[in-house]
Amino acid sequence: MQAEVKYIIIGQGLVGTWMSYQLDQAGISYKIINDETIQSASSVASGVINPVTGRRIVQTWMIETILPFAVKAYSSIQEKLNIPIIQQAPVILIHPSEQMLESFNYRMQHENIYLIKQDPTQWTPYFKAPQGFGGISECYWLDVNAMIASWKNYLISHNHYVNANFDMQDVVFHENKVTWKNIVAEKIIFCDGISSMQNPFFKSLPFAPNKGEALIIKIPGLPNKNIYKNNISIIPWKQDLFWVGSNYEWTFNNVQPSEAFKEKMIENLNQFLNLPYEIVDHIVGIRPTNTQRRPFVGIHPTHSQLAICNGMGTKGCSLAPYFTAQLLAHWEQGTPIESEASIKRFETILKEN
Repeated sequence: MQAEVKYIIIGQGLVGTWMSYQLDQAGISYKIINDETIQSASSVASGVINPVTGRRIVQTWMIETILPFAVKAYSSIQEKLNIPIIQQAPVILIHPSEQMLESFNYRMQHENIYLIKQDPTQWTPYFKAPQGFGGISECYWLDVNAMIASWKNYLISHNHYVNANFDMQDVVFHENKVTWKNIVAEKIIFCDGISSMQNPFFKSLPFAPNKGEALIIKIPGLPNKNIYKNNISIIPWKQDLFWVGSNYEWTFNNVQPSEAFKEKMIENLNQFLNLPYEIVDHIVGIRPTNTQRRPFVGIHPTHSQLAICNGMGTKGCSLAPYFTAQLLAHWEQGTPIESEASIKRFETILKEN
């Protein structure tokens, strides 16, 4: 027996979760196809929304629009699922060098929108900080794993979820619809992370996957209402556990946890953390990003039944709610997609597929 829906969504990581939530809220029919044998990069994401980024301590792209939209969206899904998902978690900056202290002080004087001063006596029991402390307000921590798992249960209970491998060879194109196995739909949206790199219709997009690693550690006594950032980040995870990680790797030989990363994290922790800690786990994820550091959002230029919402990279937690909503509004109402995120910038190469 065939099922008929308006949209098929591929992947139920962070982006697929948000895409299906937008459709659900709009009352539009959909099925989500998710291959549970493939690990989503979302499962190891730190879950942070931070309005400031980089060694120059500058505001992130589009943050004035993205931040309030994201906070409202996560608060909405939190209310619907009735589980804690979003909490405010100001960043405590532990300046790793005189140069970073100078950058912070400069931004405090010239672009003091999110930066805040810190009382050093509050944090010296926990950290060694010869250059002192700073802070970033309006940062948030999200329990991404709990959100995705709870939303999956909702999808299953409402008959929206299919656990299966999606292969484009199983898709049959018709004039105004597509068929995949026993599901008939008007449109397919690919939210499947690095799997889109193998998609014959979107593989020409300039994906540049990066490898992110993190240690999950127990730090008894460290307050878990803040994010702590030095050369590495210490982020609340679950209960008394913390996610510890740093920059991602653009070049890597395998997708396994690396001993070099673990040793680097231990070395950094020992340099500035005053508390004892215990390593509980070492996790890895491969993110679908690109050298432009802008998402891939839009409808295929020659196959109008197909669209993509992908390439969110390290800012996925803040970008996913906004750009899934933009794609849906574009398809349903014809509103434009942000030009720096739209796949129209790759129209020429996509037409070759």
